[in-house]
Amino acid sequence: QLQLVESGGGLVQPGGSLRLSCVASGFTLKYYTIGWFRQAPGKEREGVSCISSSGGSTNYADSVKGRFTISRDNAKDTAYLQMNSLRPEDTAVYYCAATGTYYSGHYCGISRDAGSWGQGTQVTVSS
Repeated sequence: QLQLVESGGGLVQPGGSLRLSCVASGFTLKYYTIGWFRQAPGKEREGVSCISSSGGSTNYADSVKGRFTISRDNAKDTAYLQMNSLRPEDTAVYYCAATGTYYSGHYCGISRDAGSWGQGTQVTVSS
């Protein structure tokens, strides 16, 4: 069974940092594009960042550029999202996803209806 498991979420004060992890089981992550998405209450799920299978190409939503960094360690079948200078508007459930197929019209080619998705980890930024 192909599975992704996120961890690292929690409660942090504005200006703080968190590092999210996304671990794959049942498949080798190195052949897949990895994306991080988030969904806040009452809002649509949005793409945050993605990284190519080799790690040579990354993409960030404008709202997180300069604050978030995506990375991956293919030897550990793990992807990361380092989040610095967190803001209350970053509060959301964060999901990681992996796809081996590029779906045009979707953020970084990652479709909500295809590929592998984790169950999410809650990030709350509040004083």
